[in-house]
Amino acid sequence: MKKIILSLLLAGGFAFAAQAQSPQYMDAMKQQVGMLDSMSSYSPAGMQQLANTFERIAEVEKTQWLPYYYAAYCRVQEAFMTQDKTKIDEVADKAALNVEKATALKGKDSEINCILSMIASSRISVDPMTRGMKYGAESSAMLEEAQQLNPENPRIYMLKGQALFYTPEAFGGSKTKAKEMFELALKKFATFRAADKLTPQWGEQYTKMLIGQIK
Repeated sequence: MKKIILSLLLAGGFAFAAQAQSPQYMDAMKQQVGMLDSMSSYSPAGMQQLANTFERIAEVEKTQWLPYYYAAYCRVQEAFMTQDKTKIDEVADKAALNVEKATALKGKDSEINCILSMIASSRISVDPMTRGMKYGAESSAMLEEAQQLNPENPRIYMLKGQALFYTPEAFGGSKTKAKEMFELALKKFATFRAADKLTPQWGEQYTKMLIGQIK
């Protein structure tokens, strides 16, 4: 069965059953989610390919929000890695469109807000001097709302710490405050229990890497 699913993935088509969370859907999603942590996927092209696959899954399943969520996650990672600043907004727009579709299915959600925060942050790099205030505030507001929705979500504190880590001190950044946020995130990661293998779980290793740079 796995070989059949892989062949379908490579061919760009899917034959999922109509029922919610069919075994075919679960197997395909687990395979793609598992590739998110692969170094071979961590490039603009790799993220683009994963996003394309998640989008195809989403368009076939239609009632599942997670494929759109992960497609948005991959698109925003692609935006962060895109060197051509003239193309960043285009990629971020694709991430935003997937978020809209995920929200239509899921409703307000802490994990979705984290992606919205990342999308806003990705737009800053196009022109930090003119965009920093607007999109920095938008990114922060999304995280505050995410915290209200689920204060136990470790990715909130990881992203808050990341913002402090990369923002110059003259504009409110602080390595000391970033370290505090990273430590809080790691405490949340330690007690976080995913509902299943498809539940968002990313961020812990990245948090450890950033806090290691501060030490």
